[in-house]
Formats: sequence, C-alpha cells, structure tokens
Amino acid sequence: MEYRTLGNSDIEVSTVGFGCWAIVGGFNWGPQDERDSIAALRAAFDAGVTFFDSAEMYGDGASEQLVGKALGRLRDQVVIASKVGPDHYAPDQLRAACERSLRHLGSDYLDLYQLHWPNREIPVAETLGLMAELRDEGKIRAIGVSNFGPRDLADALAAGVPIVSNQLAYSLLFRAIEFEILPLCVESGLSVLCYSPMLQGLLTGKFVSADDVPVDRARTRHFASTRRDARHSDSGAETATFASVEQVRRAADLVGKPMANVALAWLLEQEGVTAVIAGGRSPQQALVNAAAADLELSPDILADLAAATDALKQALGPNADMWQTDSRIR
Repeated sequence: MEYRTLGNSDIEVSTVGFGCWAIVGGFNWGPQDERDSIAALRAAFDAGVTFFDSAEMYGDGASEQLVGKALGRLRDQVVIASKVGPDHYAPDQLRAACERSLRHLGSDYLDLYQLHWPNREIPVAETLGLMAELRDEGKIRAIGVSNFGPRDLADALAAGVPIVSNQLAYSLLFRAIEFEILPLCVESGLSVLCYSPMLQGLLTGKFVSADDVPVDRARTRHFASTRRDARHSDSGAETATFASVEQVRRAADLVGKPMANVALAWLLEQEGVTAVIAGGRSPQQALVNAAAADLELSPDILADLAAATDALKQALGPNADMWQTDSRIR
C-alpha cells in the first residue's frame, strides 16, 4: 500500500481509501449484513487501508456507527473522514452535526471533516469560520470540501480558512473534472479524493450493456433521460459508455489484472489525485480494491486508457455533476 499526504496537512492517507456508503445497504446497494460490513472494514485495514470516508447522510449515521464499531480500537492507526450535509451549514446546526458524527463514531475527533455539497444560501466563509473553530477546539484535524466546482471552490479558498481537499466524482468513465476543476485543485495545492472511481460497478466489468445495469444505478448522465429515476434531461451516452467499458476491459486483459484494479490504478497516476475512495461490502471486495495500490501501469497503458475514454469525456463535457443537467457543481 502507498501513502500520500493530504493537501498541506500532516495527515497521511492510504492511496486506496474505503468508501463507507455501501456498507449500510439499502438505496441502490441492496440488503447488507452488518457482520459482512464490519468484516470488510477490518479486512481493508489488514490490507493496509488507513483512510475511511463516511458521511452523516450514509444511512442517517449508520455508516459512522459501523466504522466506530469496526475500527474503534484502532482509532490512532486510521484516518476517519466524514461529511456534513448542506442543510446543516448554519453555525448552530454545523456544531450539532459534528458532535453527532463524533458520537456515532465513538471518537472525540475527526481527521477530515468535509462540506458535502455547496450551499449558496449561507456564505461559505461563515460555514468555514465555524469549521475553523471546530479545528481549533481539536474536534477536527483538517477541513475539506466535496463537489465544489470552480466558482464555489474560489469562494471557499477566498475565505482564508485552510482547506486540504476536494472530493469529486472521477473515473475513467467520468472525467469532467479534468476540464476546469482538477487544474484549479492542483494549482491550489488541494488533494483530489475520487469518489465513484468504478462508476457504481461499471468498471468492474460485470455489466456488458446499458440494459444489464440495475434501474436504480442507471440514473447518471451516461444513461438516457428516459431511464427510470433519471434526474437529468440529457440524451445520455450509452453507446459511448459501453464502448469505453469494452476498451478498458481489453486493456485490463493485456495487463492481466482485474478491470477494477486497472481503473483505480489509472486514477492514482493522475496529477492532483491523492486517493481513490472505493466501496466494499465484503472482505473479498475490500482486498481486491486494496490491491490496486500496488499496481503500476506502463505509460503506454495509461495513454491507451485515456484514449479509450476520450470520446466519452467529450460527450459528457465539463459538467461535473453525474446526475443533473443543471449542475450543482459550479
């Protein structure tokens, strides 16, 4: 496992992090046994994963509770991140949300506390001011944002409160941040943390066509707006998406490694990327994800993978919101 420093902080994280949404089940994940979730978290740690990313909205606190239950005795050996939702950015609500997350985790501090989405009704400088107070009180070690585009990120940086990271959707099949957001993060010295790095399973190779994808996952702008539960008005890019999946599959076959590992390893070679946040619902999934940190791809393979997904990148464009035409990421 490789470890990198989070922004300009003194916090080191494993390059493969554990995303803690799927461990609660429900939503589009399906039923989940708590014993499997705890076993997955511990297997990830045993494989060298030290970075665990949760949020208050993941199972309404259930995810944080599972992390605390599985890793509480290892607290000083892991980096735990969580996110507060935009409905809780008012000062009194933000403090209460932080305290609630700490109770769920059974910890007296968070290593990284992130603003989950922008909220333009409350000045970000006001929200970050309280985040700084929480940091000064020792309740959090570092401050991050998530889903912040150029405008919101510029406002956050102008607030004068040090930010170490921006968590964004980024994968071989969704490269929208490369247009504007990734260069700004690099210029500002922010760590990019990649969520949905396998695009909800599409880069594991288990879906061959758009019709193979469960309806509750076929909601992103990759799929036609006529798909059930879609929240966008785009025509989609289903043909380009699955042509890209097939080309990534062929590249993985050349490397002789699972598609998922190749997809994660490609991300870890991109400038500005500090860690990929990959979910796992079983010990086996956690171990497969962790193995990506040790995979080195040749320059030719890296270039081939980028070329294989360039057409899809152009089709989806710079809108970094995977789900909505009217982007919330600005």
